[in-house]
Amino acid sequence: MSAALTSTANMTVYEHAPPTQLAAPPHRPLPAIEKKKRLTAIVTGATVATVGFVLLFAMAVVYFRRRKAKNRTDALHSKLVDIASLVAESLEYDLSTLQVATNNFSDKNKIGRGGFGVVYKGILENGDEIAVKRLSCGSDQGIEEFKNEVVLVAKLQHRNLVRLLGFCLAGEEKLLVYEFVPNKSLDYILFDHNKQAQLNWTTRHKIIVGIARGLLYLHEESRLKIIHRDLKAANILLDLNMNPKISDFGTARLVGMDQSVNETERAAGTLGYMAPEYLLHGKFSVKSDVYSFGVLMLEIVCGKKVRSFQQSDNDDDLLSSAWKHWRDGTTLEFMDSSLTRSWYSSDQVMCCIQLGLLCVQRDFEKRPTMALVHHMLNNSYADVLPAPQQPAFFINSDANSSPSLVLKKPRSESSTSKSMISLTIENRV
Repeated sequence: MSAALTSTANMTVYEHAPPTQLAAPPHRPLPAIEKKKRLTAIVTGATVATVGFVLLFAMAVVYFRRRKAKNRTDALHSKLVDIASLVAESLEYDLSTLQVATNNFSDKNKIGRGGFGVVYKGILENGDEIAVKRLSCGSDQGIEEFKNEVVLVAKLQHRNLVRLLGFCLAGEEKLLVYEFVPNKSLDYILFDHNKQAQLNWTTRHKIIVGIARGLLYLHEESRLKIIHRDLKAANILLDLNMNPKISDFGTARLVGMDQSVNETERAAGTLGYMAPEYLLHGKFSVKSDVYSFGVLMLEIVCGKKVRSFQQSDNDDDLLSSAWKHWRDGTTLEFMDSSLTRSWYSSDQVMCCIQLGLLCVQRDFEKRPTMALVHHMLNNSYADVLPAPQQPAFFINSDANSSPSLVLKKPRSESSTSKSMISLTIENRV
């Protein structure tokens, strides 16, 4: 019995005794080489993933850009197929032909630069000289200009308009091929003191009449009614005999024959030549071109640029100076002093100045038509012309006079906003 009790007691003690605790193995730090391997593996994995993502992103960007360019080119190609079928005078050139003609568009062949691209001189295999305008790649404006030039210029044939010979569209390349005009642009000669001696009064008057004749054709006599919208000295080319040719129809607009005034959300042109209703309200018409022609005619008479015109004794601009000379009865003093050393017709000079002032009047309805301008230039009847009013943009620099309107250059504008030029009241003493 005592043995049983002892056994039971022992069992009880055994059953309630806590289990034996196993000691945790001592902590041993990883060897340095194993840490380095793990770190290298992590860095390598992250790098590979990052590089892979960048490559995929870059490939996606390139793909979508190429797809967009291809879609744009394909769309333009389809439009040109329609254009080519309508424009019998236009001819499509191979890119290789134009590359050979221009020595692969060498800098030595550059003869001009415009807002949409560079112009190169070229010589075809048959010896014909050409001018090739290479429009900026990837430019939507370049595409619009391309379409304008091909559609408009190819349908126009006049001795006072530059002649479009053809075009080339290959990938991103957009090329326009023109007749080569050897004496460059009017501004190249007119505003250079060393070259303007080539322009005596007879030549200047011929240039003025030729420009007027070209505009009359655009406005009233062609199959299309076209407003140029950027008439200026730089866009008048001179041939071997100094006959003027109006060029650069990239911003020109085709309008209905019954349309008198049109509107645009984005004014295109050159400050100094742009009519006030066009600058302020985006409204343009054939009278906008008449305004530009008036500015250009006054530049040709005096031999100075509209935006850099200055006299030694005041700060008058071109239009203000012409107006004051006409108002004060000293009209001939406005003309280029170099012209007084050779023959000139005082009647022709006075007629051109008075006509120029009539063309730049603020109210576009009071400006003459190009038909009337061309008629008066050929007859030089300044005494029968109506008296002009003060020009649209006039700077009053006379002392003790009332304030006058002054044109202010605009701040930078977004391409989609309407081009607005503000006028301010200012005393110029």
